[in-house]
Amino acid sequence: MSVSADYLTFVLEQLPRSLSVSSRRMFGGVGLYADGWFFALIDDDVLYFKVDDTNRPDFLDRGCKAFRPLAHDPDAYSMNYFEVPSEVLEDRDELESWAHKAVRVAQAAATKRKPRAKRSPTLGG
Repeated sequence: MSVSADYLTFVLEQLPRSLSVSSRRMFGGVGLYADGWFFALIDDDVLYFKVDDTNRPDFLDRGCKAFRPLAHDPDAYSMNYFEVPSEVLEDRDELESWAHKAVRVAQAAATKRKPRAKRSPTLGG
């Protein structure tokens, strides 16, 4: 699991300027944020976008693979992130559409999460 500096630079240059994208190294990969929304990740020089039922068909129609965080466990995968096709990554107009969809998915996922329950203070003795 690694991300080369050249690949990260390429991806950041390809992503639309309409999204304020920042990157953060994490667990050997890189997380991508648009205006604070975690919408993509890069692992082993492959870009993955966040998906749900609204945009997953775009990826499945092109035969894209789901992100597999554990290379040693071929059955472990994430249905929430799919590989961005190279032809999309190289076409800035199409990439802009796909990136905006992934950001909307990230926003929707955040609003669906239930707030964490407050923990009761423990009584010490």
